[in-house]
Amino acid sequence: MLSTDRQVLDAVRRWALAGHRFALVTVARTWGSAPRPAGSWMALRDDGQVQGSVSGGCIEADLVERVLNGGFASTTPFLLKYGVTQEEARRFGLPCGGTMELVIEPSPDLAVLEDLAGRVARGELARRHVTVDQVGSGVAAGAAGDAVRWDGRTLSTVHGPAWRLLIVGAGQISSYLAQMAQALDYQVFICDPRSEYAGEWDVPGTVLLSSMPDDAVIELQLDPHSAVVALTHDPKLDDMVLLEALKSPAFYVGALGSAVNSQRRCERLLQYFDLTPAEVARLHGPVGLPIGSRTPPEIALSVLAEMTAVRNGVWSKEGLLRQRLPVEAGCGVA
Repeated sequence: MLSTDRQVLDAVRRWALAGHRFALVTVARTWGSAPRPAGSWMALRDDGQVQGSVSGGCIEADLVERVLNGGFASTTPFLLKYGVTQEEARRFGLPCGGTMELVIEPSPDLAVLEDLAGRVARGELARRHVTVDQVGSGVAAGAAGDAVRWDGRTLSTVHGPAWRLLIVGAGQISSYLAQMAQALDYQVFICDPRSEYAGEWDVPGTVLLSSMPDDAVIELQLDPHSAVVALTHDPKLDDMVLLEALKSPAFYVGALGSAVNSQRRCERLLQYFDLTPAEVARLHGPVGLPIGSRTPPEIALSVLAEMTAVRNGVWSKEGLLRQRLPVEAGCGVA
């Protein structure tokens, strides 16, 4: 499953080979309840074909009409603003008076986009910049923590896997989770020292590690843009990764298991290992949101949903625990 960056870049490269002209449209800034955040982008072909998104659909329709009517004849990037008035906000489906500034590139530099596509395909983080009323654009290496920048004239956007996910266990749930995570711009690492599982791993774009789980955590040097999920259901492996991951700055650490097994795991981590109650309380177990998941893809979906809630700062232990049965409280709250 490809990320939005890969989808847009793959589309414009196909279009260019087929002889089509295309434009790039990027959200530079928003006010109010705009539907898409800054940095969201789309490609718009000369015949109206679209890849990507900058809104819920109404703005895309207006942009398609503009390109079909020759509205993107300029050769340099320019600025478009939607939702300046309440009437425009209603017309373009921007709730609560939302406003969006879009940077339009009628003739993007294909060589720069090829460079960007190569970096993204290699799992690298890249930063691209474009300036209004100036021909051309540029791309350079990005860094963890980079964000969209817009000063009213120059727009700098971040592309590639801004987040990292270490999955322990190369099983069926891991396969679904890895594919879904890639769509959300995670660079995915799979760690499984068991040859009978690792030998069957076949998810493109992921990095397979044969080291022991605790060594993998140390090797990756986890940061606040990292997540760890243990899915082997084998304490000998899961506990190893948790011992290191719960001490790391990783924003999310979860482990598969029933409510009873999760509680026993917490007690074991506290009793036998060098972990504090606060560190053990960081563990998400049972892993994932309580959506009644049973099948591997459903479990993967619940895990990624919880990771997303934590990543976006809208997750609350107290709020989620109220939705679980008392026995499912997992490791409790620090």
